[in-house]
Amino acid sequence: MSQSQIDPIAQFSAWYRDAEASQVKNPGAMTLATATADGRPSARMVLLKGHSAEGFVFYTNLNSQKAAELAANPHAALCFYWRSPARQVRIEGPVEPVSEDQADAYFASRARGSQIGAWASDQSKPLASRDLLENRAAEYEAKFPAGEVERPPFWSGYRVAPQRIEFWTERDDRMHDRQLFERTADGGWQESWLYP
Repeated sequence: MSQSQIDPIAQFSAWYRDAEASQVKNPGAMTLATATADGRPSARMVLLKGHSAEGFVFYTNLNSQKAAELAANPHAALCFYWRSPARQVRIEGPVEPVSEDQADAYFASRARGSQIGAWASDQSKPLASRDLLENRAAEYEAKFPAGEVERPPFWSGYRVAPQRIEFWTERDDRMHDRQLFERTADGGWQESWLYP
């Protein structure tokens, strides 16, 4: 291993731009893996809604399964796979909530239908029928008939602060490239390569 001269966040940004150029839809789709306090894992697809040196941001209902698991075990793993450029990025690290101001700003940027949907969904809880969900959406449409829809108190975001970032590039004969960056105590990055 050696101290890296490469900034893995900048490299991620470049790869993300390449994915945007080659993907038809949702280059920000990523697998989010969380685990319970006793280590039982679960995974689902979510959307990346921002990234910086501080971390990788997504939003969700705070009453959801993922939020409950993050409250009990505030660590997560992310995985991006972009088929067209034949690349994958894996990220692991602790998770922290975004600020109220950041959550408000992102919620305000969402389409009105998505804002109403956030109010209507009791995410991860049993749903008796589709009609019930649609009726709840109609109730919130009536509650917010025009203008701004306020952010629900049970809806916010999380930031995964990367401690490990792995860049994977597909090669012929399964001779893939695997470039690993690990955070050092001084806040820098140590770089190494892994066998495929």
